[in-house]
Amino acid sequence: MEWVVVISVLVLTVLSLLRVNVIISIIAAAITAGLLSGLNVIESIELMVSGMGGQASTALSYILLGAFAVAISYTGITAILVNFLIRVLTGKKTMMLLAIAGVASLSQNLVPVHIAFVPILIPPLLKLFDEMKIDRRGVATALTFGLKAPYVMIPAGFGLLFHETIMNGMTDNGADITIRETALSMLIPGAGMIVGLLIAIFFTYRKDREAVPGAGGSEVDFIAPESENITFTKKHLLTLVAIVGALAVQLQFGNLIAGALTGLILMFALVVVPFRKGEQVMADGIAMMGQIAFVMLVASGFGKVLTDTGAVDALVEVSSGFLGDNQALIAIILLLVGLLVTIGIGSSFGTIPIIAALYVPICLAAGFSTMATAALIGTAGALGDAGSPASDSTLGPTSGLNADGKHHHIWDTCVPTFIHFNIPLILFGWVAALVL
Repeated sequence: MEWVVVISVLVLTVLSLLRVNVIISIIAAAITAGLLSGLNVIESIELMVSGMGGQASTALSYILLGAFAVAISYTGITAILVNFLIRVLTGKKTMMLLAIAGVASLSQNLVPVHIAFVPILIPPLLKLFDEMKIDRRGVATALTFGLKAPYVMIPAGFGLLFHETIMNGMTDNGADITIRETALSMLIPGAGMIVGLLIAIFFTYRKDREAVPGAGGSEVDFIAPESENITFTKKHLLTLVAIVGALAVQLQFGNLIAGALTGLILMFALVVVPFRKGEQVMADGIAMMGQIAFVMLVASGFGKVLTDTGAVDALVEVSSGFLGDNQALIAIILLLVGLLVTIGIGSSFGTIPIIAALYVPICLAAGFSTMATAALIGTAGALGDAGSPASDSTLGPTSGLNADGKHHHIWDTCVPTFIHFNIPLILFGWVAALVL
């Protein structure tokens, strides 16, 4: 039983590397886990479907955030940002990648649209990327950093949800900790991601690289959207008001759906977007984010199969049973288990409650401090989010970079982000567990 998680995640990984569609790969991995656990194919499918509701709230929030992002782009405010990047950073590859990482970071804490901005901001820049011969793997790494590192380190926006999830998971299992302590515990692992980003930008993907037509699966007759020269107007100011309103509601109630709805309502109420455009805004939002939302639903079903069959429990028990009280060895084993679990489920937020229930008793018995335990849980949850074929942190960048069919999800997004973020997270998370 303890090998079910390992084998099923290997199935997911191998199929994805062979360029099998990610949804098909996840379903195959879920059925594999079910069969290895003694279920038949039909029972495995039914268990997976029953677990798809676990990410229903996340999927709906992505759809609404997609509509909100479309409404924002309708005002032309994103064109101002694109024009600024083109005007200031043309010919400056390193600064372009750093700027993209910075803009992406705003999407987690300040303007909580998460991945919804990527299909709006990136496609107009693809022509420029090609002219500058920017390695798109570096762009994917920069985007994934911005989609991940801020919520790992900063308890605001999505970060507040992440840190609250860690806190609640620990307190529910007998370890009291505060939001401030969880934030401090995640600073060292977050620093590992900063190191990974700098290595990717200044070393790994610094050289020129030609994008290959059809690399993303098929050739696309793509015409890059033209960005008009737009000046800042009252409409853009009201757009910023709607963004602030969405952020305020999201922070106040800790609910992405409420925040996205608030932003949409304000966009229409302030007549930033005409009411008659409501149907089109929603349709475009669903078109932009629908596939990602559905991948998250299927991944949640896979997680249900792994947890309900006892596969995750068995893996952790076997991993910790022969380690005694060797904290250094326990820490590295727990982090590797977290990597396996999260890369299969594809959601750090969805993995934390599972990991916390299993890790807290082990860490308390081994004498880890509460902050060290939080660092292990948070890092284990974050591990695999980058690099997972089913993660929004990889699906989002691919949705923008493959608009012209020149960027492959696995080889150009998942593999680069896995190497540059998961390896540093393991090392820095291990150090955090030993020094805190």
